[in-house]
Amino acid sequence: MSCSFLEFCRLQDLKAVRDFLFLSQKTEPVEEKNLTGTMEIYIYEEATSSAPWLQDCVVSLSPCSDLLVLAHDQKAAFLSGQIFKQTLISKSAEERNREGVCAKCLPVCVCVYIWHNIYIYIYVCVCLCVCRSSTGRPDWTCVVVGFTSGYVRFYTENGVLLLAQLLHEDPVLRLKCRTYEIPRHPGVTEQHEELSILYPAALVTIDGFSLFQSLRACRNQVARAAAAGSDVIQPPPLAYKKWGLQDMETIVDHSSVGIMTLCVFDQMRNASILGGFNASVKGSPPAMCQYVTVGGGPYTGFYYAVEGSSQPLLSHVALAVASKLTSALFSAASGWLGWHKNKNEEEAVQKHKPKVEPATPLGIRFGLPDSRRHGESICLSPCNTLAGVTDDFGRVTLLDLARGICIRMWKGYRDAQLGWLQVPEERGDREFSPSSALPRRHALFLVIYAPRRGILEVWAMQQGPRVGAFTVGKHCRLLYAGYRLMGVNSVTSQGWQLHTQQVCLLDPITGVLRTVNIPFHLALRLVHRQKDTHIHINLKDNVNLQALRLDDNILESEAKSVLLDIKHPAIKKQPPIGSVLLLALYCSSECHDQHSCVFTMQDSLDGIEEELSRVGPTLQRYSKLTLRPSVSFAQDSPDSPLPAQAFLSQMECTEEGELRVIRGSETEWNQLGNFMFWGCLSGKSPLHKVCDTLQQAGIGPQQLLSLLLSVWLQREKEVLQKPEETVRNLHTLLIALSNMKGAVEESWDPQSVSPWWQQVRSICIQSHNAAAALLAALVAHHAVKACITSRADSKPIFPSCITQLQSEWEAVSLELEQWVVCVRQLEDVLVLQTLLLVPPPQGAAGGAAAQCSIKTLLEGGTGGIADSVSKWVFRQNLAPERLKEILQKKEDKEEDDKLNLKLNPQCPLCFPELLVAVCQRFPHSLSPDLLFAHCCWEYVVQWNKDPEEGQHLCWAVEHLRLVSSPHIQLGICTMMWSTFIVKRLSAAAYLMEKVTAYVKDMCSCVQDVGMGDKAMTSFLGCCVQLLQILMEADSAVEEVSAPELSVEEVWCGAEGPASIAELALEQRGVHYPLVQHHCLLASLLHAAMTFSLKVKPLSLFDSKGKNAFFRDLTTIQLMPSGDMDPGLVSLRQEFLLRVLTSWVQAIDDFSSSAPVTSSAPLPSCGPKADWWPSLCLELGSLLQVNPDILRRHIVCELYNQGLDLRAEEVMLEVEDKDVLGSQLLVLTGQRLSYSLLHSQSQTQAAMELLARLPPTLCTWLKAMDPSELRCPLVPLTQTSRLVGRLIEILPENHAQYSLALHLLEAVEALTTED
Repeated sequence: MSCSFLEFCRLQDLKAVRDFLFLSQKTEPVEEKNLTGTMEIYIYEEATSSAPWLQDCVVSLSPCSDLLVLAHDQKAAFLSGQIFKQTLISKSAEERNREGVCAKCLPVCVCVYIWHNIYIYIYVCVCLCVCRSSTGRPDWTCVVVGFTSGYVRFYTENGVLLLAQLLHEDPVLRLKCRTYEIPRHPGVTEQHEELSILYPAALVTIDGFSLFQSLRACRNQVARAAAAGSDVIQPPPLAYKKWGLQDMETIVDHSSVGIMTLCVFDQMRNASILGGFNASVKGSPPAMCQYVTVGGGPYTGFYYAVEGSSQPLLSHVALAVASKLTSALFSAASGWLGWHKNKNEEEAVQKHKPKVEPATPLGIRFGLPDSRRHGESICLSPCNTLAGVTDDFGRVTLLDLARGICIRMWKGYRDAQLGWLQVPEERGDREFSPSSALPRRHALFLVIYAPRRGILEVWAMQQGPRVGAFTVGKHCRLLYAGYRLMGVNSVTSQGWQLHTQQVCLLDPITGVLRTVNIPFHLALRLVHRQKDTHIHINLKDNVNLQALRLDDNILESEAKSVLLDIKHPAIKKQPPIGSVLLLALYCSSECHDQHSCVFTMQDSLDGIEEELSRVGPTLQRYSKLTLRPSVSFAQDSPDSPLPAQAFLSQMECTEEGELRVIRGSETEWNQLGNFMFWGCLSGKSPLHKVCDTLQQAGIGPQQLLSLLLSVWLQREKEVLQKPEETVRNLHTLLIALSNMKGAVEESWDPQSVSPWWQQVRSICIQSHNAAAALLAALVAHHAVKACITSRADSKPIFPSCITQLQSEWEAVSLELEQWVVCVRQLEDVLVLQTLLLVPPPQGAAGGAAAQCSIKTLLEGGTGGIADSVSKWVFRQNLAPERLKEILQKKEDKEEDDKLNLKLNPQCPLCFPELLVAVCQRFPHSLSPDLLFAHCCWEYVVQWNKDPEEGQHLCWAVEHLRLVSSPHIQLGICTMMWSTFIVKRLSAAAYLMEKVTAYVKDMCSCVQDVGMGDKAMTSFLGCCVQLLQILMEADSAVEEVSAPELSVEEVWCGAEGPASIAELALEQRGVHYPLVQHHCLLASLLHAAMTFSLKVKPLSLFDSKGKNAFFRDLTTIQLMPSGDMDPGLVSLRQEFLLRVLTSWVQAIDDFSSSAPVTSSAPLPSCGPKADWWPSLCLELGSLLQVNPDILRRHIVCELYNQGLDLRAEEVMLEVEDKDVLGSQLLVLTGQRLSYSLLHSQSQTQAAMELLARLPPTLCTWLKAMDPSELRCPLVPLTQTSRLVGRLIEILPENHAQYSLALHLLEAVEALTTED
């Protein structure tokens, strides 16, 4: 196959575009209908039809070939590939008239949309940037226009002005764009998107990402303003870099090569040249942006800008987006462009020019000096390593940009136009090689259009020959964009390929756009090129083997006559192709006798039917889950017909005369397998005819076996619909292939492994279609048994007396043992895959269901099975307690009925039963401890991906708590601490230490710790629990021996990473005081975050304590010892008292006026948890704070809050009753003072009682301040009970004992009167 020059688009009514762009050359208006005007127009058309009018225009084609822009002088035309009606708008300074022209639409047409400028004389350079939509496909096209005034304006494809910038006060010479390309090799630097603008002495570069975001924002503003009827829009300015190119006389074109990094040798070479013998270099070469310019003095210049040497500039917005946004559908050209202004408006715009930033000087690094030669243009290759340069001497020079040298030159190409073609290698055996991942190669070609000679040439790079030449017109334009879709990165570019025309040639006479198609093999050497060209590529279209119903001999003779027409030397070496034609005929023909494919093999399939009945329930459950509704496309259907050309192109005859199938892509391979075998497997084609044809065809049995198994595994859903019938047909085909010559060796010993059956096992082991692979393994196992039995019968080596005894025993061989293991493994995989296919509940986290096979499970190591189930547990959002319940009931078969009652009614299958079945098949790999360990690790990994999901970390800790082995707990705690926890905990501690306000009000919470305040509170609580589990496990390690981990016998060949449990057992022991020290800090942080307390947690420790934090828990650190500084202890006591006060305030769920008759139960978590007092007491003992002070504080705070019953419970634990009595006496006086003196509902009886009180008590009550009470309105019965408690705990010799008696009398009297 050679180069081709194909037409892919045709411009309609190109004459109207030409007339509009060169309208000023006419002598009469178009609408004048007199004879003179008609004659003048006719003469003009005759004179200009052959003139090179297109060479005077600036032409640019979008990378997606959906928009073409032609500009000349003050006018431009937008030609779109959409089919709709548009108008031609033509206005000048003196006269403003309109002509309506309807573009004629053909199946492939381009409609015309034209606008022009009336107030600035411009020379237009056009660059099209296609912006990406949210779906990853082309959404809209932006047209970038450069003016002689220095302005750069951005328009939509409809002519709506989005943005205007004045970047430099010189004419714009060139606009070039660079888009993202996926690096094909690891050493290639990833290039970012960029728009570069060339001025006579300056170069402006705009980052592609910021440009893409700005243009999208402007487009959204325009749409909203048009919908709202507004005319005021403030587009954002652009950030850019501006370089002043020095040491070059004239610059006419440029190329921005991108970021490059010198190798160490080049760095040393440059340093020695510039700095001499004693020059020094930095440790790492700096990253530089390379710019190549052409012009004069020197002929070519190389500039290098070091990254970070210049900061981006921010320019002012030059113009508003539109003067009037009257309608989003009409008057797009006139209203939105803002070009219908009078002279006063033009003068106002000129007076208010935005500020232009100065350029950063950039000196030339080196150049190619040639005083007489002047460069005209430069064209950068797609790989950014080569560039083609044209000059005024009619030469085309090929530059090596990395070395900065000229490596090739062509002469005789005056006014040449250049373009590049990058052709990928065809998908073949190289891409699907199982031995190594070979990268896909690309070939590079240079396209040169010589207008004076009227020829288009294609040259192979770098020193290759001319591989194509086409005679074209002398007035055409070569269109080469050099970039693709903008707004694409390494993530969004995966999974789709955008079809773009790299090089196009526009013929102005016919309006035809043609593109060059070059096959990859033309880049190879001439010696190997003929071998890569397929001899079947030129078959005549009338040879369609699927449609013909001819006799075999007639069909063979017709095909031979076509093949002999191919003038290729290799046809002489081809063997007769009758076998190929017969194979195609029989495989594509319909089965006329459906009963002809039924073989009398019922007796030999009895064993398989027993196996099918055994695995039948599992197959049914698997089938229900795989037959869920899904979306598919008709062109991807495996039942689509296979063209004869595609069939024959996959057949190749070797030099030995054998027929070989060429393995192309996976899709083509499966399509060929469907074409050959699916009719037989489904019972629609005669099996005996196909088997006979396959033997006559001469194709290797190994390739036929691969095709058969590929279609069997691919069409798993259809196989499971009729398993008995399809299994019987598979058995027939497998036996037929096994009996072919070259399949099973005649000298095969059953005690050794057969390569033929090993191929079947390898395919089943690698398959992700568990059910189809299991059925194929059952059939192959049965076939192997039959093969061994037949070989034993044909070669008897026992006497007749022993032969009868042997018939009662089953033959044992290495081959059969491997099949037994394979079948058992596939049954395990089927049950596991059925569980993994259970859909998660609605709204649960997690991605698609994991696909497993024997190979993936073995490569996953000893923990691969537990890892797959743990990911499924995460997808199901299964609570740890629920998982524990299922695993416990697995061992108790009497609880099965209760287990079934708790199923999710939304789930079609019983996933607890499936989980139990999987655990029964993997008793060692899925033991409770291993499963809980892997679930813990899976949840903490998912939490690390999204720290805001605090529930994931909480459930990770809960799973860890369920692990029964302290050795595994200890190791997992250590790994979680060092991998995920310690960095975030240290960030939280230092953040709370440095802030001056409560951390919830600080934005740095998310910045430093990586999570918000709520998630941070949950994280600190999990840290406390994790460290407590670690301390408990460390204490229990000495009492329990380490568990012995094992795997199932059939899975003992696992090779891969160690399981989480194995890694945990390898961890070293921890230093208990250091763990306790960190647990103390985590508890303080958790308390501060829970109750919103401002504290500097690290300030509560001395220097030794601070230095011990965040160290490796397995090391021995110098810990605080002895008595602490009293000031430090005072700070600790103050913080704990604040925590207790906040807890008491949190548990008060009742209003201050509501009576409390009983103590309601408290929750187990959060600020109202019942364990906060005991935690504070425990922390107090570790912080050297007197715990009795904390207990007395709790009692007083509870009474202060009106929670008398809870206070009485804590009062029993107080040791110093005297101090507590004095504190409660004051609180009782405040209550009584409020009732007698400050209450708004004072009664006469209360006033009389106050008058009867002793003067000492009355004075004391008046001195009390009831405002300190948070709940002053307490029933008198509770106050009376409190006074009674006071009398009990105060000794009689106490100084305030008499005062307590007076209080008791007063309260009793007040209670009696009420």
